[in-house]
Amino acid sequence: QLQLVESGGGLVQPGGSLRLSCLASGLTLDAYTMAWFRQAPGREREGVSCIGSRDSSTKYADSVKGRFTISRDNAKNTVYLEMNSLKPEDTAVYFCARRRVRGLGCPADYQLVYPYDYWGQGTQVTVSS
Repeated sequence: QLQLVESGGGLVQPGGSLRLSCLASGLTLDAYTMAWFRQAPGREREGVSCIGSRDSSTKYADSVKGRFTISRDNAKNTVYLEMNSLKPEDTAVYFCARRRVRGLGCPADYQLVYPYDYWGQGTQVTVSS
């Protein structure tokens, strides 16, 4: 079964931290650019961060720059999202996704949904006091 499985979400107070993981099974990640998206109720899915296949390039949405860090461990077939200084507006379901086409870096259109072919089921992150 080909799937991405996210974990690590939960309820955290403002200013707190969480680390999300995205584990792939039945498919490999090492040759593909990966990304994290999020979707809050009533809003469109938003690209949060991207990491190139060789970990040499990363991109972040302005709303999370300086607070979130994306990383990957190709040997473990896993991508991570470290989230610090969390704010209530970070509350959303977070998804990881694998880019459809093999490639090295994070393209300018990394925040578009259609270039990704595999998606996880999502993990809920709630930031509230």
